[in-house]
Amino acid sequence: MSSEKCFLALRLEGPLQSWGFDSQYNRRNTGLMPTKSAIAGMCCAALGMPRGGDKEEVFLALFGAVRMTAIAIPRNGVKKELLVRRLQDYHTVQNTRRASGAINNDCVLTHRQYLTDADFGVLLEGNAVLLGEIASALADPKWGVWLGRKTCIPSAPVLPGLKGHFNNVLRLVKENQEDALRLLIGDGQLEFFTRQVEVENFAEGQDTIPDAPVSFATERRLFAPRRVRTLQREPLKI
Repeated sequence: MSSEKCFLALRLEGPLQSWGFDSQYNRRNTGLMPTKSAIAGMCCAALGMPRGGDKEEVFLALFGAVRMTAIAIPRNGVKKELLVRRLQDYHTVQNTRRASGAINNDCVLTHRQYLTDADFGVLLEGNAVLLGEIASALADPKWGVWLGRKTCIPSAPVLPGLKGHFNNVLRLVKENQEDALRLLIGDGQLEFFTRQVEVENFAEGQDTIPDAPVSFATERRLFAPRRVRTLQREPLKI
């Protein structure tokens, strides 16, 4: 496969998901769309990269050039479409860090949000070689992958179409967007799905999210801003 830009589809389906981008302390909120930092972290885990290592630094620099589109895929219940809801849980943790930098050995109450009944497709557009490495790793991950947090386990393969291509995972890296989208929405038209698109320049976007990972090192997690545009789905024509 050439090194030109190609497309890789990911499917994020699970009873609980959490996509945090604006909280690090006692209140951990979730956004309504998958974050680029979470997808990068999933890839790093599948590749078996230690936090803050040289391999991670190189990978994140390359992943920064990958453009990401997140697509909300409705789930149908018995009689109607399931609504995506936020669930808030709380629990206690120890060994948190105080504002002074000292370790707090006391139990601290934390509030954490999750999405329920959510289903997303993610389309990655980037270098074919890099996407091939990601696809191979997600097909046989070295470490576990999850949907934003370790408690959020996927209920379906992250790589759609893997069953038919397990002996040739690179075939999941598509040369055109339409073939990759077909793995996520079938013959549906993209305008009928709510999606969040990463844009190339500031003027094309409508919101800035601090979720472009620079380092996942435990003591120095760094994120850069990413410009996105959210497009609401058009009503189906009857």
